[in-house]
Amino acid sequence: MAIKLIVGLGNPGAEYEATRHNAGFWLVDQLARDGKIMLRHDSKFHGLIGRVNIAGHDVWLLQPQTFMNRSGLAVVALAQFYKILPDEILVVHDELDIAPGLAKLKQGGGHGGHNGLRDIQAHLGTPNFWRLRIGVGHPGNKAEVANFVLKPPRKEEQALIDDALMKSLVVLPKLLAGQAGAAMSLLHTDESKKREHKPAPKAAE
Repeated sequence: MAIKLIVGLGNPGAEYEATRHNAGFWLVDQLARDGKIMLRHDSKFHGLIGRVNIAGHDVWLLQPQTFMNRSGLAVVALAQFYKILPDEILVVHDELDIAPGLAKLKQGGGHGGHNGLRDIQAHLGTPNFWRLRIGVGHPGNKAEVANFVLKPPRKEEQALIDDALMKSLVVLPKLLAGQAGAAMSLLHTDESKKREHKPAPKAAE
């Protein structure tokens, strides 16, 4: 199936704009800029929406304005109205278990404690949608996660996250054309290279 809807997850409002939890918004903002469109608010879809052409493919863009834990309300409203199936939806979100600078693409799976994914899965009644996971790193302490994602990345982290977003934009045309395997291979190759070139640990003296 080709992707017909790209959902960027985040929280609305200026106070959240630069926070790690809004990584999904950042990618959709860039797609709108590249497509020279303005996202507009549509109350029946509970979010900002737009229609953009990416490498010859017409795609809906959506930024839910319901706050993260109610993202599914916006996704299911637009998907049902335009008869878009779950496996034709790509959700872009921040991922704690991936380091800044990396991004991963997959279909299905659990929500991993991510409130946006949890709500989308509940509203769609299936986990069988695509996810573009933008690495933001982990604070190291589970108790600090909520505070961590609602703060802006450090300057060096932001540069790495921006790099991962750019790499993700490069592979999107393949995914939109239904070439999921090629898109994943291209995106994940960078991570493999980084692992290959990771310095060996020093021997104990």
